[in-house]
Amino acid sequence: MIEINLLPGAKRKQPSAAKMEVGAAFRELASRYQVDRLLLGSVALFVAGLAAVAGMWYFQGKSFEDVKAHEVKSHGDSLRFAQVIKQRAVASAVRDSVARQLRIINSLDGSRFVWPHVLESVSRALPSYTWLVSLQQTSAVTSLTPEIDAGLFTGGDPAKIAAEADSALKASQNVKVRIVGQTVDVQAITRFWKQLEASPYLQDVQLVKTEVVSLQPSGKEATQFTLEMRWQQPDSSAIRRAPFRSTERP
Repeated sequence: MIEINLLPGAKRKQPSAAKMEVGAAFRELASRYQVDRLLLGSVALFVAGLAAVAGMWYFQGKSFEDVKAHEVKSHGDSLRFAQVIKQRAVASAVRDSVARQLRIINSLDGSRFVWPHVLESVSRALPSYTWLVSLQQTSAVTSLTPEIDAGLFTGGDPAKIAAEADSALKASQNVKVRIVGQTVDVQAITRFWKQLEASPYLQDVQLVKTEVVSLQPSGKEATQFTLEMRWQQPDSSAIRRAPFRSTERP
């Protein structure tokens, strides 16, 4: 090939011997071994596929180990939670049983001490030369069992039993008492009235009527009176508590 130097005085740069030798070597190798480009591409893809399969196998194995460990931990947690739930069910059953017993006890205690306090208040308030003819409850009297009074229904119509229980509860909280007595001192009626009203367990004491009666068999005259009152739940400060002491009888 003929080269013409168009720049006067400039020297033509000669290619280095190393580059010429490398290029010649590659050309000689390419001419000696007729390498197919498709074959090289296939080999490269095969190697890449093997690498991908190996990577997937490694990561799948690691994920399997993680899932296995998580399964073991979840199984242990499930057993522990099942035990906790079982213990909670037992505790709830015990709590419900105790609550049932307490409700029955409260239902019994709700009206057990009504009449002892009423009789004590009447006895303390009764003046001299005055005696009682009758003392009776004029409000409704409950005939329900303690379980129904406590709201624990067994059998029958629940709505009807609940209504009866509510009615009995209201009746036990609104006890009305009527006293019929006689006295030979008219002023004793006033004293009796005021002393009953001062009791923390009685309220709304009212004098219904008075009349003169003849006492038998003496035939003497006396004043018969009728008082009506209601039971009230006293304040906690009015309740006195004393330790219980057992005594042995000879």
